[in-house]
Amino acid sequence: MTSVRENRIHAGLVSALGLTQIIGYGTLYYSFSILAPGMAKDLGISIEQVFGIFSASLFVGGLSAPTIGKQMDRIGAAAVLTVGSVLSALTLLLCAWSPTILVFALGIVLLEVSSGMVQYQAAFAALVESDPKTASRSITYLTLIGGFASTIFWPISASLMGYLSWREIYIIFALLNLVVCMPLHLWMMRKRKTANAEGIKQARERVVGAIPPERRRGAMVVVSAAFAILGFTLASILAHMVPMLGTLGLGTAAVVIGSLFGPAQVLSRLINMIFGTRLSPPILAVISSALMVIGIAILGVTGNSLPGAVAFAICLGLGSGINSIAQGSLPLYLFGSDGYGAVTGKMAAVRLATGAAAPFVFATAMAHFGIGLSLFAIAALGVVGMGAFVSVALSTRRELVPAE
Repeated sequence: MTSVRENRIHAGLVSALGLTQIIGYGTLYYSFSILAPGMAKDLGISIEQVFGIFSASLFVGGLSAPTIGKQMDRIGAAAVLTVGSVLSALTLLLCAWSPTILVFALGIVLLEVSSGMVQYQAAFAALVESDPKTASRSITYLTLIGGFASTIFWPISASLMGYLSWREIYIIFALLNLVVCMPLHLWMMRKRKTANAEGIKQARERVVGAIPPERRRGAMVVVSAAFAILGFTLASILAHMVPMLGTLGLGTAAVVIGSLFGPAQVLSRLINMIFGTRLSPPILAVISSALMVIGIAILGVTGNSLPGAVAFAICLGLGSGINSIAQGSLPLYLFGSDGYGAVTGKMAAVRLATGAAAPFVFATAMAHFGIGLSLFAIAALGVVGMGAFVSVALSTRRELVPAE
């Protein structure tokens, strides 16, 4: 009976987090590239300047990640998620109200800080808190659901732009975070507090990392660098994906092609869930980086070819889907469950701070050197990240074992 009850709890937790991740990523991240042209026109600035503000916000968000990670270890990930939902709603409203460019920039920066409190970093920590031994599997299920964020919110954002201003859309998004996400996160927080207060919190087996303590500092540097490089690569593309495809000459098909990214993410996670149990997280990280590099290279070679663009979106989605799993499972595999929030916070800081410049740099590169050359440069950078993951995979061969 206990096992059945725990399975129900895990299923409920994963389902709730899946819904909030779709809304969190959809409203706070994926919609930005669709709304950015309207923002630029409304504020009287260039699209490059809008993405420059977005890049600055990513940098500040990266700096805040270690602090957020420590708070998750101290007060619990569910509490951080709850506060983050409220802050997300308030900062969306601030952006919608912003009467000046300065207020708009402040709102976008605060929006990215709140994003770090409600997206995968915090959600993965909540799953590790719930049960470290089953967390890797739960992370796969969660990312399977969360993969629909772009598929849902890119078309929704594009459709709403035909009827509403970006400010009105942000007000709707604020309500989603406040009315849907916040109550679900609050439910998780109360459930955890109730269990602790009643003394029914079960002892959970810790997970011991595959990297010996004396080698962890070096491994942290390599893994953080690899995620940062691949994060820069992915952020460069995702921030401009739909507009970039339109500029290549794919017209209205750009939104449809871009929407393939989400199902491809889901497909990769479904394949991993069924067939990937024998693959270690380091191997998954290598596969994810290879798929992303291949997809970007395909688009660079084929240009405005419809089949090439479709192949690009699918490969990028497959790679991104597995990469999201690796971001949660690889730190657990390498460094264990103790202090998981702090570890992932440090890694997220490097990834986000490095990727902060990605939207602005890629926009500038496309404006000065063209889309094709910019894509090949990003693909080459991705190869470097893949090499770092290969080195990690070669250096870790033993399985995780439970702590005694």
